[in-house]
Amino acid sequence: MWQGLQSITDYRKKSSPVTDQDVLLPGRLNNFFARFEDNTVPLTRPATKTCGLSFTAAEVSKTFKRVNPRKAAGPDGIPSRALRACADQLAGVFMDIFNQSLYQSAVPTCFKRATIVPVPKKAKVTELNDYRPVALTSVIMKCFERLVKDHITSTLPDTLDPLQFAYRPNRSTDDAISNTLHTALTHLDKRNTYVRMLFIDYSSAFNTIVPSKLVIKLETLGLDPALCNWVLDFLTGRPQVVRVGNNISSPLILNTGAPQGCVLSPLLYSLFTHDCVATHASNSIIKFAGDTTVVGLITNNDETAYREEVRALGVWCQENNLTLNVNKTKEMIVDFRKQQREHPPIHIDGTVVERVASFKFLGIHITDKLNWSTHTDSIVKKAQQRLFNLRRLKKFGLSPKALTNFYRCTIESILAGCITAWYGNCTALNRKALQRVVRSAQRITGGKLPALQDTYTTRCHRKAIKIIKDINHPSHCLFTPLSSRRRGQYRCIKAGTERLKNSFYLKAIRLLNSHH
Repeated sequence: MWQGLQSITDYRKKSSPVTDQDVLLPGRLNNFFARFEDNTVPLTRPATKTCGLSFTAAEVSKTFKRVNPRKAAGPDGIPSRALRACADQLAGVFMDIFNQSLYQSAVPTCFKRATIVPVPKKAKVTELNDYRPVALTSVIMKCFERLVKDHITSTLPDTLDPLQFAYRPNRSTDDAISNTLHTALTHLDKRNTYVRMLFIDYSSAFNTIVPSKLVIKLETLGLDPALCNWVLDFLTGRPQVVRVGNNISSPLILNTGAPQGCVLSPLLYSLFTHDCVATHASNSIIKFAGDTTVVGLITNNDETAYREEVRALGVWCQENNLTLNVNKTKEMIVDFRKQQREHPPIHIDGTVVERVASFKFLGIHITDKLNWSTHTDSIVKKAQQRLFNLRRLKKFGLSPKALTNFYRCTIESILAGCITAWYGNCTALNRKALQRVVRSAQRITGGKLPALQDTYTTRCHRKAIKIIKDINHPSHCLFTPLSSRRRGQYRCIKAGTERLKNSFYLKAIRLLNSHH
C-alpha cells in the first residue's frame, strides 16, 4: 500500500525542485475529501440527561495494553508504544478524562484532530478521486473509541437487520457469502428461475454520513440519548489537514462523515444503514459494512419486484445522503435454463449498470456459472508467490516450526479463506491444484501439513455448531432437529442439483448427522 504513496514523494529525493503543484496538492485534496460537507444541517444538540456510561481504570489499562506498538502516532504525537508500556500508570488519568467526556457528551478537540494521508487506489493516479483518504488520529482516542464500541455492540437489539454481517458476534464474510449462495442455489433448484445480483458501490460512503440523521437512528435502536449526543459531538467540529510528503494543507473543520481510520467509523456506518432492508420477499439485501449486494430471485421472467427494489434503494440513498457510483456498480445474472433469453439491463439514475461474468465478492471470485475455477486459479497464483518466500526462509536456516508458522499465516490463510463457502463445489481439478501448493509447502517445511479437504471438513463442522448455538443467526433456521428419539440428528434439506447438494449448509448437516 505504501509503495503507491511513495510514488508521490519519491521524486522529491531527486535533484528536481519542488513545484507549486506539489505545494498545492494537499489543499486541493483536503477540499476534495470535504466535498460532501453539508453546512445546512443544524448541529444543535437536544438537551438530555448526563450519560450514565463510565469505564474503570482496569478497562482503560487493558485497552492500552492491546494497542499495536507499530502503529503511527496521530496529530498529538503520542506514540502507541508509550501507552502500551505505561498502561497501568496512565490508566487512572485517562479514565477520568474519558468519563468526564462521556458525562458532558463532549469530545476534546485535540482528540478529534485528523491528519489525512492520501493513499493511491491504483498505480497510476490521474485524478483526485484516485486517492483514498486514510486518517491518522490520536491513539488515545482510538482506545477510547474501542471502549465505546464494545459498549454499543453489547447493547444493540437482537432485532437488528440479520443480513448485516459486519460487527456482529458469530458473523463473518463466510456467513455473508454462504447465505448469499444458499439463497441463490435454493431458488435455482426450482423450474424456470434465475437470479440477478447487484453489487452496489457507494461514492465515499463513510464521508457522506450525516451525524444528525445517524443520531436519530441510534436512538431508535435504543442507545442512551446522552451517548448519542457524544457520538454527534465526536463526528462534528473535526479539524482536518492533508499531508503529502513534507507539505501540509490548511485545516478544515468538518461536520459531515466519519473519518476512515477511526475505530468507531465502520460500526457507525453499519448502524447508519441498518434500515436499508429489502421490501419484497423475493429479494435480499446482503450487507457487510460498506459492501451491499441486492439478490433478486426471479421466477417466470417476472422482474417487477427486483426492479422496484433497485428503485427503492435509490430513493433510500437520496434520503440518507449516500451517492451510488453507477460506474463501479456491477450486475451478474445466474441463469442455468437451457433456453437462454435476453435479459434487459438495469438502470440507475438513467445509466445502464454494467453486466459482468465474474465479480470479487467479499474477497472471493464469484462467477455467473457459480463455479470456482476463477477463484482457485487466483489464490493458487498468490500462494505460489508466497512459496518463494518460504524457500528463502529455509535457506536462511529457520527451524521447521518457524517455517510451519509462516506457512499457516501467509499461505494457508490464502488457500483456506472463506473455504466453507466455496470448496464444496470445487472440481477435482481445482482441488488438485490447491493441494499441490500444500504438498510443495510440506516438502519445504519438512513437517506434515493438514490437507485442505480436512481443513474444509473441520471448519464446516465447527461453523455449523456455532450457528446452531446462535438462535439469532440468520441461518439458524436451516438446522432443524429431528424427533427427540433421534437426538443430534438434523433434517436434510431437499436438493435436486449437485450445486445445492455440495453447498455449505447441506454439507454441514451431513457432517453433523455422521458425527452423531
